[in-house]
Amino acid sequence: MGNDKTARLSINRWSEEDRPREKLAATGAQSLTNAELLAILIGSGNTEESAVDLMKKILADCDNRLNILGKMSIAELMEYKGIGEAKAISILAACELGKRRQSEEVAERKDLSSATAIYNFMRPKMEDLDVEEAWVILLNQNYKLIKAERLSHGGITQTAVDVRLMVKTAILNNATIVVLVHNHPSNNTHPSGEDDRLTECTRTACETMRLYLLDHIIVTDGGYYSYREEGRLA
Repeated sequence: MGNDKTARLSINRWSEEDRPREKLAATGAQSLTNAELLAILIGSGNTEESAVDLMKKILADCDNRLNILGKMSIAELMEYKGIGEAKAISILAACELGKRRQSEEVAERKDLSSATAIYNFMRPKMEDLDVEEAWVILLNQNYKLIKAERLSHGGITQTAVDVRLMVKTAILNNATIVVLVHNHPSNNTHPSGEDDRLTECTRTACETMRLYLLDHIIVTDGGYYSYREEGRLA
């Protein structure tokens, strides 16, 4: 048996701040690099390298592109010291899952270029609410859905809807088009003065950050009000 200098350094022997499992649990998977995520899969490196360093080397040989990594064979991966058949299979399985998820997301991405499409998408989320909620819908440049996220619950004002947070969320998700949506539990589709002020505040913030505010839509059980369709968003 080798001494500490030659023993394989497994993840549970790394310093706490360098452990990708703990990092994922504390800050989320999105905070980890590709090498750190793959290191969790293989668990250990070799006598000279940690799992993260080993995956950094392999990724560097793939121009740091996961699609190239996914095209490698088991035999090619096993040429790296510390990568056996089981680890190679785990790496390729993870790459394949990534490809399948991407394909599903493309297939499921909705076209939300019209007020009617947006209303039909949001109505199931809002029709039974007894309080007001505000949501932001993030779209790509082709009006395809990236993400819909609730901004507030229990009242719609400029204070309740943090426009800065909405803009930040759009930028972090690479959105170029934004839709603001909120409901009226009263089923009155007519916008209030506060609705108008929120629309203007959102429009100004989006223009400043080069985002396109497609619409602000008020949802009720029986219909909707669209600022865009009413000619109030140029």
